[in-house]
Amino acid sequence: MASVIAQRGLARRWWRSGRVGRTAALGMLFVALGLLVALPTAFVALQAIFPQLNHGSFAHPLAAIRSTLTQSDTWPLLGNTLRFGVAVALASIALGVPLGALRGLTRLPAARLWDLLFLAPFLIPPYLAALGWMLLLQPHGYLQQLAGFDLGGYLFSFAGIALTMTLSVFPVVYFAVSRALMSTGGRLAQVARVCGATPWRAFVRITLPLAAPAIAASTLLAFTMAIEEFGIPSALGARAGFSLLVTSIEARFSDWPIDLSGAAVLSALLALTALAAFIAQRRLLAGRDFDTQTGKPVASDPFELGRWRWPVLLLFGAAAFCTTIAPLGAIVATSFVRTLSGGLSVSNLTLAHFAAIASMGEGAGALFTSLGLAAATAVLTGTMGFLAAWIIIKTRTPGRAALDGLTLLPHAMPGIVIGVGLILAWNLPFWPITPYNTWAILLLSYSCLLLPYPVRYASAALRQIGGSLEAAARVHGATEARVLWRIVLPLVAPPLAASMMIVFAVASRELVTSLLLSPSGVQTASVFIWQQFEQGSIGDGMAMGTLMLVISGAVLALASFWTRRLVLLCHINARAIYSRTGRVPSLHEP
Repeated sequence: MASVIAQRGLARRWWRSGRVGRTAALGMLFVALGLLVALPTAFVALQAIFPQLNHGSFAHPLAAIRSTLTQSDTWPLLGNTLRFGVAVALASIALGVPLGALRGLTRLPAARLWDLLFLAPFLIPPYLAALGWMLLLQPHGYLQQLAGFDLGGYLFSFAGIALTMTLSVFPVVYFAVSRALMSTGGRLAQVARVCGATPWRAFVRITLPLAAPAIAASTLLAFTMAIEEFGIPSALGARAGFSLLVTSIEARFSDWPIDLSGAAVLSALLALTALAAFIAQRRLLAGRDFDTQTGKPVASDPFELGRWRWPVLLLFGAAAFCTTIAPLGAIVATSFVRTLSGGLSVSNLTLAHFAAIASMGEGAGALFTSLGLAAATAVLTGTMGFLAAWIIIKTRTPGRAALDGLTLLPHAMPGIVIGVGLILAWNLPFWPITPYNTWAILLLSYSCLLLPYPVRYASAALRQIGGSLEAAARVHGATEARVLWRIVLPLVAPPLAASMMIVFAVASRELVTSLLLSPSGVQTASVFIWQQFEQGSIGDGMAMGTLMLVISGAVLALASFWTRRLVLLCHINARAIYSRTGRVPSLHEP
């Protein structure tokens, strides 16, 4: 009894001694997140309410809202955005649900290969995929050179833009449905078949309801991704005469006369639309799922395809060709041809575009700038994400709920809204020091957009860690900082490292905030690709795109390999320690 009381007293003293450190860490995180997230979001709202805010005046409140909402093109822009998002979401269901159901319920040949091919759209930036489709389908493109006809009329239309966007986002539905059905399996549907149900009735009444939450949540995510995307509507929409909120916001910043207040109002409108879809998705995931009350789960064998084997393989092959092989082939081919008009012939092949980038000129500078910013973003978001997740999950510090909301907010904010907010927040005369018009503004924008990745990955890992190791460290007299460094961080390291590599891959190719915020003399790889395409130097731009795809693929492959190795190493070390000592080792031991 005395030892229990002593341990409780030690735990209380340990908790009090770490309270100052936790409070200080929480305060620093609030300051950092205030600069990264709250400040740009607040200035979007303030600029929309006070149109003269950029001149230091609060005159004529709400005037910009009234004038923007009464303009003839505002509501058509919102209608186009909603129509585009709904079309992409429905098309993603039509393509992703059948493919996901076949992947989850049947013994699909080369299943991992199809997963890899459908994962590639997350590796190819949407704007780069759009440029690849333009090179392939436009008049005098590769399709016309090979087959004698082009599909430019279809590509540069609402249906073509929606289909191009669908091919980039439908994998979220495919993976959600396939994993949901793989976890539930077809056992309950087989029971229904034994009880006399037809295959279609068993699928509709049993299998489909079990996958319904995953379908609904992933569909809303596809809708959100569609209305937030800038690259595809900007690359294809201009020729189709089709504008969305996101392209109109960028135009109000880049075209004279610059309309800051109008851009802020449209940004707020887009943010509210995306936030509504995000909240709906969260609620669907939180409380409207189906549970099976069958005790211990029993694995069931996947269905055999039988005579449907080749039709299913043809369906997956066609989807993989349109999703990955066709746009990726056009991008890579263009990076190796001397001129587009010369076609795909041996005499027209060249390495000159890669040589131009490697010659330490403009392209090399853009590449190194992107890689440096991506590395800095990964380190910054990884550090902040780990500390934020630890405070949210492992402590009872007051204010952690607000901290959780701040870390989640960028996930619901379109990238262009973050860019607009950073411009409005930091391009003001009263700041003594401002990151605006420096590379630091790009670091702020990337960190704001990508912070949710490390936070969510670290949070998921921390939830799996029990309190016994930390309790043992307290008994041995370790401080809270030492516990965090020697126990918690090594256990969270595999998923945290993977999330940081994902941040690196995404930040290195980010487009919309780079276009808005890149200062004079600082160019990123994505801006270089975009400008080369607009200026007609398509080969140089596609060579840069090919390099970025190779780098991103290598980083993500390394993340997957490293995560598996670290997890295996942790298990081996834990088994070795327990087999030798039968107890948790002291932190003071070497």
